[in-house]
Amino acid sequence: MVNPVTVEVTRGGIVESRHRGALAIVDSRGRLVTGLGDIEAPIFPRSAIKAFQALPLVENGAADAFGFTPAEIALACASHGGEPVHVETARGMLAKLGLDERALECGAHWPTWPKAARDLAHEGLEPGALHNNCSGKHAGMLAVARHAGIAHRGYVRRDHAVQRGIADVIADMCGAATHSAPCGTDGCSVPTWALPLGALARGFARLASGEGLSPARAEAARRIVDAVRGNPFMVAGTRRFCTRLMEAVPRAFVKTGAEGVFCGAVPHAGLGIAVKCDDGASRAAEVTMAAALASLPVWSDGERRVLESFAAVELRNWNEIHVGDIRLSEEAAALLKTAAEARSDQA
Repeated sequence: MVNPVTVEVTRGGIVESRHRGALAIVDSRGRLVTGLGDIEAPIFPRSAIKAFQALPLVENGAADAFGFTPAEIALACASHGGEPVHVETARGMLAKLGLDERALECGAHWPTWPKAARDLAHEGLEPGALHNNCSGKHAGMLAVARHAGIAHRGYVRRDHAVQRGIADVIADMCGAATHSAPCGTDGCSVPTWALPLGALARGFARLASGEGLSPARAEAARRIVDAVRGNPFMVAGTRRFCTRLMEAVPRAFVKTGAEGVFCGAVPHAGLGIAVKCDDGASRAAEVTMAAALASLPVWSDGERRVLESFAAVELRNWNEIHVGDIRLSEEAAALLKTAAEARSDQA
């Protein structure tokens, strides 16, 4: 199945580039609200499901045992930019475990926020594992191992108890069998399982609503959602889409993943959303996610207008001249409108 064009990029009044992709919106009962493209093909969700990977941290008591704050729980769900507050928060999480940066097995890379990278270079320093955008997630995984009293070395391996537990959580949340799903290795060296887009949206609907989850898991999900929405800067950082959108619309929950993946939820409506752009373009995934959120008849007029602004991005050149736009395709816009009208009629 060839996915439809979901996002167009214009310049000079014509379409210069097109992005194909797929989209699924699922309600708290697991029913498909909107489907666009092939939502049954398995895709690697990458960092978009860090909230699922953090569930054992909260559900099994490790977060409370080590005194993790909501900001630290949010960092465990983050793809942060390596800014000073991110690095120091991750360092503080490790200190609570009696560990330091050497325990992290995520590898090192330069901060993705340019100023943080420039400042580090200006000081003549090299990046460490704490600057890795996944350092908070890995600190959370180390906490799970320490709390369970098991060896933390090799916690990134697929056969380690920490990763086996995460695989079980993802399977439960998404209603998909991880043991038989294609498994790859993520950029930070942990396993990543390929699941259908519809299953991922189902998982986020359950994260948002708690529907079908055990009381302990539902409470852990609520705490994670609250921590992320209450600390959006920890989840991404300066000028990042996830941070900006959740700061502007606090009732939304969104999380980016590599290669054009985006997942999100509307907790007050019990809805989950999953997006995948075929060419891996983040710019297209962001516009699709914002448009999908804006299409739902669950917002105030003010919230909807803000979400619509995120779905219509102006392209400006180095002289700040408006040269084009990134926008939802007519086909995708029509589908979202039709689905929203149908849902409104059923309400």
